[in-house]
Amino acid sequence: MDDLLAALPPLEPLLSPWALALLGLAIGSFLNVVVHRLPLMLERQWWADVAAQLADRESFRRVFHAEAPGGLDHAAGALDKTLRGLKPLGLARPGSRCPACGHRIRWFENIPVLSWLALRGRCSACGTRIPARYPAVELLTALLFAAIAWRFGGEPAALLWCAAGAVLIALALIDWDTTVLPDVLTLPLLWAGVVAAALGWLPGLTLASSVGGAAAGYLSLWSVYWLFKLVTGKEGMGFGDFKLLAALGAWLGAAAILPIVLFASVLGAVVGLAMKAGGALREGRFVPFGPFLAGGGLAVMLVGLPRVLGWMGWA
Repeated sequence: MDDLLAALPPLEPLLSPWALALLGLAIGSFLNVVVHRLPLMLERQWWADVAAQLADRESFRRVFHAEAPGGLDHAAGALDKTLRGLKPLGLARPGSRCPACGHRIRWFENIPVLSWLALRGRCSACGTRIPARYPAVELLTALLFAAIAWRFGGEPAALLWCAAGAVLIALALIDWDTTVLPDVLTLPLLWAGVVAAALGWLPGLTLASSVGGAAAGYLSLWSVYWLFKLVTGKEGMGFGDFKLLAALGAWLGAAAILPIVLFASVLGAVVGLAMKAGGALREGRFVPFGPFLAGGGLAVMLVGLPRVLGWMGWA
């Protein structure tokens, strides 16, 4: 086995900032697909759940202590038929198309950043503008991957953090667009951190610290949520925020929870005030907290928890 490992090429060139930046460009292109399609896939599933609930006469009887009206069966059947008539939707299929004209995007029109520049930000078939957010996400992912490579200096942990960083970017963008943090992303991220710590793949993080961080992350925001609700009668945040902070705690440990929350709160307040001043606050006058939690977690990881704690006078 030692001879086999010795024969393998060194990992350092593959984990260099330039190499991981190129990987980040490709991953960023895929993240654009995830951010666009995953919420739609979830909404389809939710409507399928609605159809199943409408057709569940026993559940209606248990809840309302009465027989379900016949109209519910008709509505359930119509909804189910409509859902079955939709074209299949997944992360890999169907292939990407222009939402305006249906033009199938060819491989050379889908090269990260370069294709957008070559097309001058417009569909080659109908000329519809392609949002600048697509290449921005690709560049952001590339920069994050390069920063992670610089932070970990060629250690294999860089690949783990690249994977976690990609999930955090997807979660931040989905939450910004929809105010939803999908369990299908937050929960695997949480358990991946615990498993990585248990296997000793995250330098300086023990299994106990990972589990403690997950618990501290969840319970801290859970407590704030219920305190705020008891005092005001309103919900100040969603349960997805609890799970996201728990996931960050699993990757960074319990000591990182307060710095993450402080960073996220300050950044969220600045962005919220700027949006209020510019009249950009959405209906209900709120800003989702998930993107700032993700940013806080990535900032703590890139700077290094010991240095962050030192800045706060806790080292």
